[in-house]
Amino acid sequence: MSTAENAPLVPPFGVKVTTDLEHRPSGIRARARWIDPQSKRRIVRALVVPDEDAAEAFFNDLRKSSQIGIDRHITFAQYLTTIGDRWTRGLDPTSTADGYKVGLRLRVLPALGHLPLSQITAGMIDRTIDGWEKVHSPSTIKNTIAPLVRVLDEAVRDDVLASNPARNRSRRSLGKSALIIPTDKTSPRAHALPDLATLNRLAEACGQVHQSYSDFVMLCALLASRGSEIAGLRVGDVNWDTNIVTIERQTYPGSGGLVTKQTKGRAARPVPILNALRPVLERLTAEREPDERLLRGPRGGVLTTASVRDATKWDELITGLELPSLTRHGLRHTGATWMADAGIPLHVLQRSLGHKSIETTRGYLHPDTRHLASAAAQANAFLDAQERQPMSAQRSPGNRRSPQR
Repeated sequence: MSTAENAPLVPPFGVKVTTDLEHRPSGIRARARWIDPQSKRRIVRALVVPDEDAAEAFFNDLRKSSQIGIDRHITFAQYLTTIGDRWTRGLDPTSTADGYKVGLRLRVLPALGHLPLSQITAGMIDRTIDGWEKVHSPSTIKNTIAPLVRVLDEAVRDDVLASNPARNRSRRSLGKSALIIPTDKTSPRAHALPDLATLNRLAEACGQVHQSYSDFVMLCALLASRGSEIAGLRVGDVNWDTNIVTIERQTYPGSGGLVTKQTKGRAARPVPILNALRPVLERLTAEREPDERLLRGPRGGVLTTASVRDATKWDELITGLELPSLTRHGLRHTGATWMADAGIPLHVLQRSLGHKSIETTRGYLHPDTRHLASAAAQANAFLDAQERQPMSAQRSPGNRRSPQR
């Protein structure tokens, strides 16, 4: 006879299960027994419960677990082991899946892995996210909640859970009914540098560490691009005949080394060469082969946003320049904001930024009210003209009602 410790978690579906109760001073020992159809060994699953109702609930859970083939009291960590990588279906196997797996391993499992799935509640997840928000960036939290949602979605499909308690946890609306967040704080424009002089000052500070870091800053900002896209640029992507840089790939660290693939939008996008960037591109393309990597680090390797951060001591550097909230991705926001302010048509800007939705691009437009003032002036002129006209003149012949017959 085997014991519950080394027995399968649930009886196989269709196998006869016998149950009995043993009354003890500490409670009732509820015991279920069955014969494993493969090994022909007798299996015992037992649990000490406070009363007969709890014992019956234990037996019912075993029966339901037998029907779905998974113990309804399985922990999150055990369930994740059971389903393997099934939760990653549909994900990009390189960048997205790798980031989600890190989020699961480093944050979700330490916080929730020991808990039975049936005991994980929305409130418990909320409190866990509260703790993450104190020490992690929004993007890190996003890459942690997303895999949690996916794993629990699988538990719903397996009938282990009735609903997903993590669903919509990343969009919690705490206090939103009483707090209105100013638009200028949520707009991507809020993360942009104010002017070219500030950008040059930042690039010069990075250049004191190495010229490649200065070039990285200028390329990210004046091409309105992500750091991974700058790392993926080739010399041949710079076309001096059309005055355009074509961005069509990205390079970033993945599991097993560097990964090069299509851009986030999976489409090549043209970005005009601005005069402020021309000297940098001329120097980086001079007498070089088209297939060479455009930007190389101090030792000839690929520059990633993480290597720039570490080499320049980014947080200390931007604090010293009185730009404490600037991130490397804020450089892309900078270029997009400047192009929007220059009056580039929205559909052209959308293509250069690689946005799927034009509403995303619209977020870079200046949130001023000058167009509203102009509209008000037009409306006032129209109404003033009506007031100056005699009442009879305002009535057109077509509006006169004919006498009733």
